[in-house]
Amino acid sequence: MNKVKTETNRLVIRPLEEEDYFTWLTQYKKRLPSQHKYDEGNIDMSICTIEWFGNLVKKHQEMAVDDKVYVFGVFRKIDNIHIGTIDFSTIMREEFQWARFGYSIHNQFWRQGFGREAVKAAIDLAFQKLHYHRIEAHINLDNIASIMLAKSVGMVYECTRKGFIYENDEWTDHLIYYINAK
Repeated sequence: MNKVKTETNRLVIRPLEEEDYFTWLTQYKKRLPSQHKYDEGNIDMSICTIEWFGNLVKKHQEMAVDDKVYVFGVFRKIDNIHIGTIDFSTIMREEFQWARFGYSIHNQFWRQGFGREAVKAAIDLAFQKLHYHRIEAHINLDNIASIMLAKSVGMVYECTRKGFIYENDEWTDHLIYYINAK
């Protein structure tokens, strides 16, 4: 799994390693207050000890070995600063090769093009190295920033799934944006 990575001009997208703890923790602590409904903003990181992080890295590795979930850190190439996370969850393999896709950039790095750059590179990684054929983003109806990001990297609106995901104590509708390997 540690060999599955990709780079852009400004970013490195790769699995987290135990040595990433301090940059990972520092950037979570530097998050700005919430900017909108889907931005967690400041997060209490008090439970996130170095031992806790080591266990998180091991859990990510185990999920990848089992082909369930692949979690990647997004790092700024120039200084190895952690700026976000991208993940792919396998929905079905065999004749489908299908995954759900999630992305998050720390809000102190917004409006610099990092989200689009990371998502575009991660999609290529998913097709070329993880061998998915179809990737879906499940987006809340009013998450305009995520919708715009999905569109900007070539994802296409397919449908609205009603009562699709249980969040905030209720079943919520989600927009499905997808992209297939070429």
